Amino acid sequence: MKTIFRNLRSDEVEVRPSEMKEDKVSLLLYQDARCAMNVLDDAVGQFNWQKDYYEARGQLFCKIGIKDSNTSEWVWKSDTGTESNIEADKGLASDAFKRAAVAWGIGRELYTAPKISVTLTEKDKFNGKLSQRFKVGKMSVEDGEITSLTIIDKLGKERFSYSKGDAQ
Repeated sequence: MKTIFRNLRSDEVEVRPSEMKEDKVSLLLYQDARCAMNVLDDAVGQFNWQKDYYEARGQLFCKIGIKDSNTSEWVWKSDTGTESNIEADKGLASDAFKRAAVAWGIGRELYTAPKISVTLTEKDKFNGKLSQRFKVGKMSVEDGEITSLTIIDKLGKERFSYSKGDAQ
């Protein structure tokens, strides 16, 4: 069984702040659980994969099974997650699912992202907190690695640009 999952599209990749200093913010790329479900549906069909949650050593794990089309056997990969700050249980289940999807190769290219740092203006902050939102403008992936990336703000202005081979 060899399943190859497509690369994530730029419109499927989410951006969130990880650390903010006075005039800069570091950003992280991630996929949400629905994105991983869509990739699974596209690759193997909605009836040829399943997920299951279990507890081990006091931690919640998610396992994703994909039916081998040659043998009709289920092949499983699993991982655990971490709670989110908003809805702890839901965030934990979602994170475990996304990590199990990465174990299959879905969204693995996001781990090759460059360090993303955006210089902030006063318009990006309100009462000292980040009020600006960012998203992926364009993203190219070759051989499982992000080769180019742009980050835009909520007004569509490019705030970060990367091309493999350019000095960072």
